[in-house]
Amino acid sequence: MTRTIGNPLSWMADAAFGAGRSAGEATDALRGTVSTPPEVCRLTNADLRSALRKGLDDFTSLRSDVIFLIAIYPIIGIALALVAFHMARLPMLFPLAAGFTLLGPVVATGLYEMSRQREAGGQAGWGAAFSVMTAPVIVPVLVLGLVLMGLFIAWMFAASLIYNVTLGPQPPASVSGFIAEVLTTAPGWAMAVLGMGVGAVFAGAVLVLSLVSFPMLIDRRAGVTVAVLTSVKVAQENPRIVATWGLLVAGAMVLGTLPAFLGLVIVLPVLGHATWHLYRAAVPGEA
Repeated sequence: MTRTIGNPLSWMADAAFGAGRSAGEATDALRGTVSTPPEVCRLTNADLRSALRKGLDDFTSLRSDVIFLIAIYPIIGIALALVAFHMARLPMLFPLAAGFTLLGPVVATGLYEMSRQREAGGQAGWGAAFSVMTAPVIVPVLVLGLVLMGLFIAWMFAASLIYNVTLGPQPPASVSGFIAEVLTTAPGWAMAVLGMGVGAVFAGAVLVLSLVSFPMLIDRRAGVTVAVLTSVKVAQENPRIVATWGLLVAGAMVLGTLPAFLGLVIVLPVLGHATWHLYRAAVPGEA
């Protein structure tokens, strides 16, 4: 087969048509192939236990791949902690650690695909985790990920404002002095209570928006709107179970920060796989 070397005009034409095709694919991916949210199921505590059990089973079966996949997560966490220990940024240490978990659903996208392929009887490994990096999936995942990033930034801004109106705006003189102020003074208690309350609002918003939306983007090639509406629908139908799941995730993530965020190497993949199975329990399979 002979190949011809195109001239600059043909290169420009090919690039233009290629860009047009890419833009069209991205638009189609955002719209998705599902026009309306599907019916959702009522969940029980048994579904939560089953999801966690299956998530742990996925983790133990795919252990080496999963640990390698998310090794960057605790590294980033440690880096954030080191940055925060600069005295001027010390008050942001806890908000950073807590807010970092808001991005967990994005980080776990590859884990959902691994569970999906293992469930289907396929080979689930490193390749499975990155097979989601295709236009029909990655575009809506990135868009929804940007929404979560926006919530993370808003949370950091809110945490900074809370510190400034309670213990700030001056940075703490020392770590021990800052801890003493938080634990023994009225402004410190006010900061803690306000911070936990506002943080719970942000965490709740992320939970409702992302509970089943990311798995659905992978499983059904649903658009962002339909995936988010389905996630909200699941939360509306199962408020108590979803709240319980949120508390389980929050508690596990706190434990995962010990020691020095290394516990996330186990906690994150187990929760990621479990989220996939919770999605399966909440959203019936296609006929």
